[in-house]
Amino acid sequence: MSQPLWTPSQAEIRGSNLTAFMVAAGRTWDLEMTSYGDVYEWSVSRPEQFWASVWDFAGIIADRPGEPVVENGDDMVAARFFPNARLSFAENLLRRRDAAPAIVFRREDGARRVLSHGELYDLVSRLIPALRGLGVGVGDRVGAVVPNMPEALAFMLAANALGAIWSSCSPDFGTRGVVDRLGQIGPKVLIAVDGYFYNGRHHSVSARLGEICGALEGLEHVVLIPYADEASQFAGPPEVTWLDDLIREHRPEPIRFERFAFDQPAFILYTSGTTGLPKCILHAGGRALIKLFEEQWLQFDLKSGDVFYYFTTTGWNMWYTLVTALGPGGTVLMYDGSPFHPKPDSMFDVADEEGITHFGTAPKYLEQVRKAGLRPKASHDLLALRTVLSTGSPLAPDVFDYVYDAIKDDVRLASISGGTEMVATLANANPIGPVWRGELQARTLGMKAEVFDSQAQPVRGQKGELVCTAPFPSRPLGFWNDPGDERYHRTYFSKYPNVWWHGDYAELTEHDGMIIYGRSDATLNPGGVRIGTSEIYRPVEQLDEVVDSLVVGQDWHSDVRVVLFVQLRDGRELDDALAETIRESVRSYATPRHVPSKILQVDEIPYTINGKKVEMAVGDLINGRAVKNEGSIANPQALDQFRELMPLDD
Repeated sequence: MSQPLWTPSQAEIRGSNLTAFMVAAGRTWDLEMTSYGDVYEWSVSRPEQFWASVWDFAGIIADRPGEPVVENGDDMVAARFFPNARLSFAENLLRRRDAAPAIVFRREDGARRVLSHGELYDLVSRLIPALRGLGVGVGDRVGAVVPNMPEALAFMLAANALGAIWSSCSPDFGTRGVVDRLGQIGPKVLIAVDGYFYNGRHHSVSARLGEICGALEGLEHVVLIPYADEASQFAGPPEVTWLDDLIREHRPEPIRFERFAFDQPAFILYTSGTTGLPKCILHAGGRALIKLFEEQWLQFDLKSGDVFYYFTTTGWNMWYTLVTALGPGGTVLMYDGSPFHPKPDSMFDVADEEGITHFGTAPKYLEQVRKAGLRPKASHDLLALRTVLSTGSPLAPDVFDYVYDAIKDDVRLASISGGTEMVATLANANPIGPVWRGELQARTLGMKAEVFDSQAQPVRGQKGELVCTAPFPSRPLGFWNDPGDERYHRTYFSKYPNVWWHGDYAELTEHDGMIIYGRSDATLNPGGVRIGTSEIYRPVEQLDEVVDSLVVGQDWHSDVRVVLFVQLRDGRELDDALAETIRESVRSYATPRHVPSKILQVDEIPYTINGKKVEMAVGDLINGRAVKNEGSIANPQALDQFRELMPLDD
């Protein structure tokens, strides 16, 4: 039998938050729990006990939660958690007002700032009356085009404290990408920066603000944050106020937090938008808070003084995961820019300099540093690093090997999986369990994640549809501007009655871990055999010659054939020998059914603004269908090369 890649020591297990939680919950409910499996089964069989215990363990600040903890617990859609509780998301992140660091901000050009808990609190206390003076109140939308910076968090917390609904986009979104999102929700106020930096280049935002603002119906005010030190090229309308002018008359003061219902709308996030305009996902403050706090304390094992880093933009749900590290007393490491600038190992320099304990990234980053030949274990200390987190796409088994061989052998590698729709995970880290090659460690506590076969029966050791079969607190309120919740129900609940369909192709393993094979709506079906796209990406992208790849299915002679596009290293050309190497790699890793029928070279792989491969748009192209929303694609010019290859009729 194979051995795990890493196992926590007994001291680590004893000192974990989860062990302390097990002891506390055991006393409260007269339970004996000795393993993660014990806690998990209790969490999904007695959710009212579990979530009450999470509430107490995280010390959520609120009016008393009251009874019941769960209402209508047998109905996925009608279920409500803590229906009588009132709280403030902002208050729970601004628990402290001391001199300890709350945020360390790093930028690719070396710029560094530190905000203490007291400084963050004081900034929010000034922004609250400033936004109120702009007419912001309960239910108003505050939009933002801002990078991952301290002011983004401060504005979000201030808007939340007023009962407004916050929604942010990264400044690298094009004009169309911003308007497709914020244009649907009608923000009263827009927060923006004048420009940003990426990969050694300056990019202006103020130059295109006029077009953005002109498309936002109901917009009354624009607040500009000086970030790129450029003179603003945007003079309105609407009225423009610089940040310093906005808060000049407001002095720091104690915040009198208003507490709202647990289900009070607080944030709007967006789907990728590859099949039309992005869907606007409405989340409640209380729902998001308790789920994110559960993950920070119990899955990530975050403790006071830890330094939590996740490479994310403000337009991704992982930004909310990042900033809620403040809850357990962690320091939030905000990074803005390219993780490879000015050199490939820049982020490992930051990890050493700032004492990062939790390093969050994407599989693509780990794959790129592997292909660059980096061995941080030999060049960096990484003494504080305890956990490496990865999400956004499946993490290949050979990258598991690389992390332990080249980055650090005494570290928890946690590939995690969830979604913007639930601002949470279905599979996550297990702080008291081992790491197995190629597997997500465990199903997330409180999330009844199962895998359904073609008969909608739960299975183990087989590939199938990833679902959640019981209510969970961070279920979204719905979609913005969706009368009768029609699109919302069609998206998540039409496939299986009273079951959340997540849209991933997955497998539960013998270790009670999980393997994700990619999006189930992007699976390939050659000869009627269902194949997850990651089963092809894994063997292809481990080849040194391949920088990136994308695979789709093409309707072909009453069947489906697998078509693979590869981006190669500079100077390499796809010849017969390399094509055969690729086919043999896929064949040996998977099965002959997985082997691409056709392999073509391209210069660039298209990605969504949220950082996911654009499989569906390319699939539409090669099957003669129109691409529905190019505004959701970060590099839409990449589609031109696919158009030039059409038609694929040989």
